[in-house]
Amino acid sequence: MKLNKFAKLGAVAVLSAVFLAACGSKSTSSSTKQVLNWDENAELPTIDLSKATDRVSFDTLNNTNEGLYRLGKDSKIEPGIATKTTVSSDGLKYTFTLRKNAKWSNGDKVTAKDFVYSWQRTVKPSTGSQYAYLFSGIQNADDIMDGKKSPSTLGIKAEGNYKLVVTLDKKLPYFKLLMGFPSFYPQSQKAVEKYGSKYGTASKYMVYNGPYELTKWTGTNLSWTLKKNNDYWDKKNVKLSAINYKVNKSNTTAYNLYQSGKLDMTYLNAEQAKQMSNSKELVTRRGASTFYLEYNQTKKEFQNKKIRQAISLVIDRKQYVNKVLGDGSTVAKGLVASGLSKHNGKDFADEAVVKDATATDTAKAKKLWNEGLKELGVKELSFSILSDDTDSGNKTTPFLQSQIEESLPGAKVSVTNVPFKTRLDRSEKGNFDVVVSAWGADFADPISFLDLFTSDNSYNNGNWKNTEYDKLIEASKTTDSGNTTKRWNDLVQAEKILMQDQGISPIYQQAQATLVKSKVKGVIYNSSGANYNFKDAYIK
Repeated sequence: MKLNKFAKLGAVAVLSAVFLAACGSKSTSSSTKQVLNWDENAELPTIDLSKATDRVSFDTLNNTNEGLYRLGKDSKIEPGIATKTTVSSDGLKYTFTLRKNAKWSNGDKVTAKDFVYSWQRTVKPSTGSQYAYLFSGIQNADDIMDGKKSPSTLGIKAEGNYKLVVTLDKKLPYFKLLMGFPSFYPQSQKAVEKYGSKYGTASKYMVYNGPYELTKWTGTNLSWTLKKNNDYWDKKNVKLSAINYKVNKSNTTAYNLYQSGKLDMTYLNAEQAKQMSNSKELVTRRGASTFYLEYNQTKKEFQNKKIRQAISLVIDRKQYVNKVLGDGSTVAKGLVASGLSKHNGKDFADEAVVKDATATDTAKAKKLWNEGLKELGVKELSFSILSDDTDSGNKTTPFLQSQIEESLPGAKVSVTNVPFKTRLDRSEKGNFDVVVSAWGADFADPISFLDLFTSDNSYNNGNWKNTEYDKLIEASKTTDSGNTTKRWNDLVQAEKILMQDQGISPIYQQAQATLVKSKVKGVIYNSSGANYNFKDAYIK
């Protein structure tokens, strides 16, 4: 998913989850105010699950809505709307029995038809969903997205109100994990049609079927509240009455609010993390998310491989993660995050590593840079680096600017830091030279990262293209999808191609230092997919 700059969409391993506090009794005192005050460092862009792309949106959707499953501690599949699942012997047909006591916040029942409508809406090309590609593998999804078939032919059918049948074109090893991801949640057709273009743009233009309802969000404000949803089927097990979010782009401001008791969680910058290293309230979130430079390869200068390589080679990533970030983040080995996925005991990031793609070698960089300039017929090159306007974003761009200008003769770099929502918009429209992008895994499989850089993927904002890469990704989804080793090798080779061509420049794998009040219990954090699950959270 696209990550905001704590940044991020967008994420490590699906099997690592963290409780914010030690296990203990979940009994709560009647005198305890069950209200959680939570720090956020980026705006909430949308709550239209067909159009959501980022961490903040998915976290909100994960707590205000619910799909067939919920992902609990260690991403364990837990009951959601589905109470029973049967799978055909060939692994291509899933039949879900749905609970009859699930409701929308407007009082309507949640039925199998809501899933059918939602999935068809997302894959329909006119909706413009950037996450529709996740539906690839569900019968006819690819043809529908290509405009070759009607959305009504998608392999999902309602047999009455409480039985849902999903048919696949091929086995998907991660299918059940997808069912716990917000893009696959149901949607109320009545609500979509009632609110029209306003649907999902403010809290009042939406209905909810999850543990909480979103309130007090106008679509542009920097605070909002999740209140307990009294229509939720399992409301008796939801302890919190409300979760108040406040966007603080300054870590200093957020830290002060935390210390004064106005926040129960806050993100820390490098200096704060060092100061609080011995605090019992320090919690480091390690994510299956990678930050990287994306080059706009519709522009001649960035079509030049030597220019891309030179820029990458002057970045001292160790200095960056240790001195600039200082939050536990580590130098990225490649695009796919370390610890996300293993095969025969070997981590994908180790098997696919191309050391030069994330190395620092100033002498080699200068040589490649001068050769690249000569091939372009110029003596200097001016370009801009785009990033978010958060604390970390505002530190990142000057660091990169300094590294490039000091090491590459004739390089003139300007920097632009904008709100997360604006950065996403500019990236998607190709309105950038070089952008600090990030991606968090949506599920624990390398394809969650590697799918991004196929030629026709809507997230391939830099427009990098490689025919062999496309063939390998396609083979992993089709001819080799049933052979674990062949599929793994396809994906390893694909990443090596991307790295050898310096299609992007990985910088670091994200971790985030936070402070969490000891009274906060039962919050579940998963490192891929939607990160936070507050269903079982409470104040002790």
